Amino acid sequence: MKAPTLVFGWGNRSRGDDALGPLFVERLLATRPAGVEGLDDYQLQVEHALDLVGRRRVLFVDASRVALSPFETSAVEPAAQAPAGSHALAPAALLRVRLQIEAGAAPACTLLAIRGQDFALGAPTTAAALAHLDAALAWAQSWLAREPA
Repeated sequence: MKAPTLVFGWGNRSRGDDALGPLFVERLLATRPAGVEGLDDYQLQVEHALDLVGRRRVLFVDASRVALSPFETSAVEPAAQAPAGSHALAPAALLRVRLQIEAGAAPACTLLAIRGQDFALGAPTTAAALAHLDAALAWAQSWLAREPA
């Protein structure tokens, strides 16, 4: 049986602050939240639509160059059309694919965009990004405590 909540972070740990998504998942799961499964990868791919099947809610987590500091959240609605490609999908496109493979209501989805500043290959995660990560983790605890709509 799948956990009702999926937390899915993506990014490249070799590219400085791009590691924020996977780091978020790693640190959140260390707190052992009940009913939560974590997943991380380099990017969202069409195959990940299967990970959304049977969920009540999904928290997508990614680093962002443009989000306000320390982070921004937004609801994710299914894209109007299916994606043209199969790699590097946006959360909305992935949700559209999920609707194509399973009938019924889609899970409630939220995007958590954590502000980063240095995405250079080989760069360490910056102190500012780690502070933003801490703020995002604190927000996530209250998000997890709320029942999905």
